Amino acid sequence: MIDHNERNRLGRERLAKVAVRLGDREVRIHGGWTASALLAHIAFWDRLALARLEKYLRDDETPASADDAITEYTNGGGMRQWLDTPPQVAALRDAEQASLETAGGGRSGCRVAPRGQAALPAVARASLLDRSVRASSGTSGRDRARARVSGPATNDLLRLVPRTDFPSARALEFDFPGLEIGIAEYEEGPTGCTVFHFPKTASLAIDVRGGSPGINGQHLEVINAICFAGGSLYGLEASTGVAAEMFKVRGYSTKWIDIALVSGAILFDYGVRKNAIYPDKELGRAAVRAMRPGWFPLGPRGAGRSATASHGEGAELAGQGGALREKGPTKILAFVVVNAYGCIVDRSGKIVRGRPAPPVLGRVPRAAGQAASDIAANTTLSLVVTNQQLDHLQLRSIGRQVHASMARAIQPFHARWDGDVSYMVSTQEVANADLDEVTLGELASDAMWEAVLASY
Repeated sequence: MIDHNERNRLGRERLAKVAVRLGDREVRIHGGWTASALLAHIAFWDRLALARLEKYLRDDETPASADDAITEYTNGGGMRQWLDTPPQVAALRDAEQASLETAGGGRSGCRVAPRGQAALPAVARASLLDRSVRASSGTSGRDRARARVSGPATNDLLRLVPRTDFPSARALEFDFPGLEIGIAEYEEGPTGCTVFHFPKTASLAIDVRGGSPGINGQHLEVINAICFAGGSLYGLEASTGVAAEMFKVRGYSTKWIDIALVSGAILFDYGVRKNAIYPDKELGRAAVRAMRPGWFPLGPRGAGRSATASHGEGAELAGQGGALREKGPTKILAFVVVNAYGCIVDRSGKIVRGRPAPPVLGRVPRAAGQAASDIAANTTLSLVVTNQQLDHLQLRSIGRQVHASMARAIQPFHARWDGDVSYMVSTQEVANADLDEVTLGELASDAMWEAVLASY
C-alpha cells in the first residue's frame, strides 16, 4: 500500500527548500503566475486531494473528481489570494500544516485539517472550495478579494500544532504525591508553557517583584493549577486554556466548589526570535492533557523554550530548572524559569550563564504613546511546593525568604526590567514538628539556587 504520509512529507520538504531559496521575493513566471502563487496553488490542491483520500479511507466512498468548470472556477477565484501569498508562507506553513496533523484520521492514519481550524491562507482556500461546491449545485457566489496579510508569523496566520512529548530531555524525576506537571510547546516560535496541577486544592501565597510583572489570579490563596508561559502579556491566554481544559475534565460542572482556580504568569521571550507566536488557549489545554507526575524537563523546555540569562548582547539561552530537598517526611520542590536581566551565578560567585552587558538602549519607563517594542524583556518565574502544613502567613513569609535568596543565583535580580513572580504552595499533607518555617525556607532557598543552575 502506498505510504501517502511519506510521499506528502517528501513533497513538503521539496517545497520548503524552494521557499527557502525564494525568501519573500516575487519571482514571476509564465502566464502571470509568481513562484509563491504556484506553491500556494500546489498546496491547495494537495490539501483537497488529501481530504478526498481521507474520505475514501474513512467511508469507503470513492470521491468524484471535480469537472473542468469547477476546476477553472476554483483556480480563477484563488489566483488573487495565491498571488498575495509570500513564498515562505505558501510552502513552509500552509502546505505543511494542511497535511496530516489534525484529529479525524482514516484507517491509514491520513488526517487533514478541519476547515474551521485551518490556517490563513488556507481559510481563504477552504472558503473557495465551499464556493466551488455551491457552484456545482447551481448556486453562484461573488468572489471577494481578501486583504493582503503581512507582518511576522503569528497564531492568527498559522495552524500551530502543540508538542508535548520530549523523550530526550534532561529531566528532574521525583516522588511527590499531589503534583502533576504538563509541558507544551510551539516549535514554530519556539515558545511554550509549563503547567503545575494540584489534584487536591493547595494553599498559595504569591510574591511579585521587579518592575514589569505579568500575572493573573494574583488574589488567590488556594490553587488548582499554575501556568508559566512565554509570549509576554499575550501568553496569559495559555492559563485560560488550562482553566478550560480543567472545566472539561470536571464534566463542565458549574458548582461553586468545582470552579478551577488557575493563576498564570508570563515572561517576555521574543528577544531571540523574530515571529509573534505566543502560548495560546490551545497550548494551555494541550499542557493539561499531557500532565504527568514525577517528571520535570530541564533547560529550554516549556515556558523556558526561548528564555535567556542576561540581556542585550550578553544574553544566552537559559530555560527552566528544578530541584528537590527532603527533611524527614517533608518534601520541598523548587522550580524556576530563568529569563533574567541578570546573569546566572554559581555557588563560588562565578558567572556561568549570560554575560555582563551594558543597559539596552531605549530602556526607559513605559509611558502613554510609547511603542510596544520598547517594553521590558526579562522575568524570572519560580515556584516552591511543599507537603508541609503551613498557614497563609507562614507561606507568605517563606515565599519572600526564598524569593529574596535568589539574588545569590541571579545578579542583578529584581531589576526594573524584570517581572519576577514567585509562588509558594503547600499541599498540607505533613505536620513535621521537627522542621520550623525558617529552616524550611533555608532548604527551599538552597533548592532554588540548584534549580537556577539546572536551568541551562
